[in-house]
Amino acid sequence: MAKIEVKNLDGAKVGDIDLDDSVFGVEVNEHLLWEVVKAQRAKKRAGTASTLRRPEVRGGGKKPWKQKGTGRARQGSTRAPQWKGGGKVHTPHPHSYRQAMPRQMRRAALRSALSVKAADSQIVVIDDLVMESNKTKAMALALAGLVGEGQKALILLGARNEPVEKTLRNLPQAKLLRAGYLNIRDLLSCDKVLLPLGALKIIQGYLG
Repeated sequence: MAKIEVKNLDGAKVGDIDLDDSVFGVEVNEHLLWEVVKAQRAKKRAGTASTLRRPEVRGGGKKPWKQKGTGRARQGSTRAPQWKGGGKVHTPHPHSYRQAMPRQMRRAALRSALSVKAADSQIVVIDDLVMESNKTKAMALALAGLVGEGQKALILLGARNEPVEKTLRNLPQAKLLRAGYLNIRDLLSCDKVLLPLGALKIIQGYLG
């Protein structure tokens, strides 16, 4: 198992901890990462684009002219696609873009992504995320010392922590998630992952 330092909010080392190799040390499957990211992005699509098709266009019940004897092409309705104001064909209709993704694949992708972060030293473990002063400025200073100035951080919590959630709400470079809601897109889009020991235990529990 790989050892990693445990720090406090001031950035000082307070101990060491072993990372589970079955979570943070697996072989990276780049194709699987892409498939899960693609499925997650597709799930966010609204799928509400819509046009009126022939059965949905109002009117057109009367035949424009008789079938034979006029010298013109036969027509059955003024709401056919070739008529102005007629229904459309081969156009968008509301549907879901959701792609089926088995849980084992999603979890395997999370292991790959966490292994990438661990290999690149982008995981910061802290003993606890408790602020003496529930001020956004104090949290911003703590994050700057832990993950670096201007770095985009993903902070994972083991349980609900309303004071911490409020202090992080107005920090554009910080994204807060519960450990059980960890996902590939947020994980790959951040520069550093900030893990309190409680969140680390949860992640290693359901991914290990």
